[in-house]
Amino acid sequence: MTTLRILLLTLFVAGSYAAGAQDEWPRIVNSTNGSIIKVYEPQPESLSGNILKSRAAVSIQKDAQSEPVFGTFWSVNTVETDRDNRRISVQSVRIPNIKFPEEVDAATISYVKTSLETGLPAVQNDLPLDVILTSLEANAEQKKLSQDMGTKAPKVFYASKPSMLVSIDGEPKFKENKDWGVSVVVNSPFTIVKNNDGAYYLYGGKKWYKAPKPLGPYAYAANTPDNLDKVAAAVNNQNNAEAGYRDSSDVAQSDQVLDIITTTVPAELIQTQGNPSFTDISGTGLQYAENSENDLFLDTDAQQYYVLLSGRWYRADKLNGNWSYVAANALPSDFTKIPEGSPKDNVLASVPGTSAAREAVMDAQIPQTAKVDRRNASTSVTYDGQPKFEQINGTQMDYAVNSQSSVIRYNGRYYAVDKGVWFVSDSPDGPWQVSTERPAEVDAIPPSSPAYNLKYVYIYDVTPDYVYMGYTPGYLNNFIYGGTVIYGTGYAYTPWWGSYYYPRPYTWGFGVSYNPWWGWSLGFGYGHGWFNGGFGYSAWPGWCGGWWGPTIYRPPFRYHSGYYRPGFYGPRYSYYGRGGNSRPLPGGRMGGRSAYNGGRVVNNIYNYRNDVVSNGRYGGSSRPGPAGRADGFNGGRGGAGSSRPGFNGGSSNGGGRVAGPGSNNGRVYTDGGGNVYQRGNQGQWQQRDRSQWQPVDNNRRETIRDLNRQQQMQNRGEQRSQNFQQFRNNTPQGGGRPQNSGGNFSRPAPSGGGNFSRPSGGGFSRPSGGGGSRPAGGGGSRPGGRGRG
Repeated sequence: MTTLRILLLTLFVAGSYAAGAQDEWPRIVNSTNGSIIKVYEPQPESLSGNILKSRAAVSIQKDAQSEPVFGTFWSVNTVETDRDNRRISVQSVRIPNIKFPEEVDAATISYVKTSLETGLPAVQNDLPLDVILTSLEANAEQKKLSQDMGTKAPKVFYASKPSMLVSIDGEPKFKENKDWGVSVVVNSPFTIVKNNDGAYYLYGGKKWYKAPKPLGPYAYAANTPDNLDKVAAAVNNQNNAEAGYRDSSDVAQSDQVLDIITTTVPAELIQTQGNPSFTDISGTGLQYAENSENDLFLDTDAQQYYVLLSGRWYRADKLNGNWSYVAANALPSDFTKIPEGSPKDNVLASVPGTSAAREAVMDAQIPQTAKVDRRNASTSVTYDGQPKFEQINGTQMDYAVNSQSSVIRYNGRYYAVDKGVWFVSDSPDGPWQVSTERPAEVDAIPPSSPAYNLKYVYIYDVTPDYVYMGYTPGYLNNFIYGGTVIYGTGYAYTPWWGSYYYPRPYTWGFGVSYNPWWGWSLGFGYGHGWFNGGFGYSAWPGWCGGWWGPTIYRPPFRYHSGYYRPGFYGPRYSYYGRGGNSRPLPGGRMGGRSAYNGGRVVNNIYNYRNDVVSNGRYGGSSRPGPAGRADGFNGGRGGAGSSRPGFNGGSSNGGGRVAGPGSNNGRVYTDGGGNVYQRGNQGQWQQRDRSQWQPVDNNRRETIRDLNRQQQMQNRGEQRSQNFQQFRNNTPQGGGRPQNSGGNFSRPAPSGGGNFSRPSGGGFSRPSGGGGSRPAGGGGSRPGGRGRG
């Protein structure tokens, strides 16, 4: 075995041990009378909003020498979720029911119940989200919300050599940028300028491309007019200023000249490196294009091509033919047979009936939660002119069409959603205060409305000081449809054009693909300096307001070298894949956005606010770690709110984890009737009968089947959790927190020539200069026209 392989295996085992040790069961609940109360791994029954209902086994001993008595308790838990780190923490617990054998008296049961309600938040402060997820059943109500999605095929281009699809939102709209001395297309994330020589230039990947017309054809320009140097410098400086952006030879594509394809309508690009080369997928009649970054397949029986675009399947009889939509449940059955761990298992999340699809659907229903400070939370909304509202079809609500902010008028009041927080006002101009309710008709907003994603921002509870809110991935353009997850609604919305250009959520054109832990990412190539990083300003709000959902959000970039991708699902010993597959290089710009970025992923929109508490973070502070262990693993760092556990010395106080019984690694299961089970040393299921474990009769096949299923789901959840840790640990570091010190998002102004919106220059400046107020809301005005508020 090579030294490299040994090192990778060592890292994997170490990472797996760390993850496993962190989630050991059972755990000890504090006791005031000297008894020992142990709780076992929770078995989730439902998760709705921030309420997790579960059951779990519990045991009580008078002292360390006495025999434990086992029982079952059912709990209703208020939880906080941390989707970035894939963890759930229990904040409060109510025990509606608890069951013990008859020999346990009522006083003892009452004591255990009270102890659990008091102590469970400490010992369940840090639970693995993926284990919870795999144990849950899909929520039918949420699936019902996502209907009538757009599935019409976009315009599909096919190329057999490296190409770049440059999307423009309608016909090019030019505005003069005085800092640059040229006119610039403002309705595209790409840098397209009209120069003084009458030619058009596109800048991307550290190269200039030249064309006689704004839509091309573009050809590589080795030499360009000197006045364009300041444009390139501004774009480069802005990109380099974004945390996590990697400007190095492995991503800069310094030697690669691309064919440029422009489009003014929704479109996607399928490309192969040379003629397509298809490889068999074991156990199926399918082949996949091994020399393509697209999820491109050939059904050898029917001689039909299939491609996955924004989570939707399309079919054609030739690559440059007419592509038509195929409902996911109408795919050839061989798609369900794609092996987990294989290079193309990433598409399983888009194949109904697979475990990956089920988990993706469940994950899309798990919210990111926070509590909002009622006294201090605020927002501001600016319109391009006087507020203008249009009706949302099928509702009694109207939405503001001439604002970058999300504003709804309903029953004479105005509601705004800013960075996942609901606000309300009696005037469209404010002042705004935290809302304690959301309009009842929000759930009726159809996908044909650009306000559709607001239905995925929720209000759960209200106290005098806080409002508990949360959002599911639908707020970030990730929806459930037809038993799978998809990206975008599929509708092409009309942007706002006035003194300003405000884009609306886009579905097509950026080659998005799904990651089971961090959602959707932009396709290969888009991170290589192709986007103008300065487009965070008002002239082109970009990821700061519209194209991909809420303000300030943009999906991560996806970096690869080679075309093979290792499987997301199933165990693996390294991130290098199998059978000689090339090593991917995920990562990319962060700028506070989510990214394939090890250890410091920021996909939590609430992290951009200084007026919410999200998973224990307030204004950027760290979340408390889990409670201490009682088995000598935790160096005495016990108690709720402690640091994450280590692996040295320990205390038996303050809540903790204890070594489990025998071969079952501490797992004890319950059924719906409250009976308690474990798997014995010989692999046979045993049921607790008074003070002994008795074998489960093999004739009780349904019971054994249910127990096997529970164990399989938890094992799969643990594997997902390990894969996530491994994926994250093998991803390039690059920063990822918002570029602020705990407050709302702020970002330095570009150096070396402005982008469109600085009061001192660009042709698309704000309505008011001075303090540089943004035309959109989003947390307040921008000081000095520099950072974002």
